[in-house]
Amino acid sequence: MIESYLPIFIQISVVIVLAMLLSGLGIWIGVKRRTKQKLTSYESGLEPVGAAKQRVSVKYYLVAMLFIIFDIEVIFMYPWAVSFRELGLSGLIPMLTFGLLLLAGYYYILRKGGLEWD
Repeated sequence: MIESYLPIFIQISVVIVLAMLLSGLGIWIGVKRRTKQKLTSYESGLEPVGAAKQRVSVKYYLVAMLFIIFDIEVIFMYPWAVSFRELGLSGLIPMLTFGLLLLAGYYYILRKGGLEWD
């Protein structure tokens, strides 16, 4: 039985060795000229302004969590959409219920002002 997993173990071993080899080669061969420009933080082409430890509004995290929730919704809908013809009406009713519950949750979030940025 273990013989059937041998190709997987070999592939994982080759990947690990190759990753370590290429990382070490990059460190060994890579250019090490440190300049002030290279050591500055860079994001979106803008110069950093202010302290790194600024408070972030809770609304930011709420929108991020809502995005993840609705992204997971799509993950649940994809297999259903692929097998929609085989499921027929027995698959349509549960998915409509699922969609209506998500729509009700989205409506609740809108009514509570969860997506408003003041």
